[in-house]
Amino acid sequence: MAAVMAGAVLAAAAGGGAGSAAPPAPDHRSTATVLQHGLDDLHRLGVSGTQSQVRDGNRVTVARSGVADLDTGTPMPVNGYFRIGSTTKTFVSVVLLQLVGEDRIGLDDPIERWLPGVVNGNGNDGRQVTVRQVLQQTSGLYDPAAGLAALQSADEFLAHRFDHYTESQLVADAMRHPPLFPAGTHWSYSNTNYLLAGMLIKRVSGHLWYTEVRSRILMPLHLTHTFYPGDRPTLPQPHAEGYRQFAPGGPLVDTTVFNPTVTASAGGLVSTTTDLARFWQAMARGQLLRPRQMAELHQTVLADEFRVIRPGIRYGLGIMWIPNRCGGSWAHVGSMPGMSTLAAVAPDGHRSTVVYVATELADPDRALAVIQRQMALLEDLICG
Repeated sequence: MAAVMAGAVLAAAAGGGAGSAAPPAPDHRSTATVLQHGLDDLHRLGVSGTQSQVRDGNRVTVARSGVADLDTGTPMPVNGYFRIGSTTKTFVSVVLLQLVGEDRIGLDDPIERWLPGVVNGNGNDGRQVTVRQVLQQTSGLYDPAAGLAALQSADEFLAHRFDHYTESQLVADAMRHPPLFPAGTHWSYSNTNYLLAGMLIKRVSGHLWYTEVRSRILMPLHLTHTFYPGDRPTLPQPHAEGYRQFAPGGPLVDTTVFNPTVTASAGGLVSTTTDLARFWQAMARGQLLRPRQMAELHQTVLADEFRVIRPGIRYGLGIMWIPNRCGGSWAHVGSMPGMSTLAAVAPDGHRSTVVYVATELADPDRALAVIQRQMALLEDLICG
């Protein structure tokens, strides 16, 4: 489920035929003006509502556009809760890298050493897949998320939105499929990798992945509005309703109430723009990882599947490198049904930005236009 954004991007590119958005001309307007203009553009493209925050050092700029609820017309909250989807992966990778820094697990350890028999069958072999390859998405392991019934239609979503899943169950589903390629030879985005990462954290630390995220990241940084809800399907107030269009031309379906165990350590966290912007700043400034592990985090490979978002995107260990006119930024995308997040930070950690969109469109041209506008806005905000 947390890979939905990547799948939507590829589908949009195939259906719409549009290329990547051209780099915008230098913009000398204020951050607040650029941010508000960008969010209003997203709203005009068909997004019900969007909210964003930019942190420039300790200076904070926030904006919103659209409505939180199409039925009531309630304005978007400035700092509401939302499901961050695959941006969860960065938190999970940081925890696992902390354990590496404590010499409790090695990046080049085979998965079989820690999770015997879990990666097995149909050509899958945990002896040939390493911890590094799992974090870097080069394991070749199949991702069954796109085939889940809850994503196929509005009726299936409503029928299955409260289903409970475990990481081991989801990984076992992936093992029913052969690997896409031999481990380490290519790159392919797979939630299976980060379900395994969550299982590794529990095996090494003795605690559930989200317990370690809380004690190692959330508590030290005082990120009090970030949490894993488990089977709780609702969001705290304030929040915007999330809407998904299941077919081009179809209605927007409210997908807010949803059991996130289907994504777990691959995409289950809930947060706010404030917490996410502070997390990305802290991470980039080296507050969470030792220098050696920071260097490992930033070891990237070309993420060819994301070329339709922007050519040259690379993937490290749970983090993306997005080229831009001022060099590039560290980032991650995330999606859950009806919700998408783009979080990024300048390499020096000074400026971070989070853009949250509360609508998932199915029309290829409009979906691609939304993604391209988000990327252009990100570049304007990071480059300043």
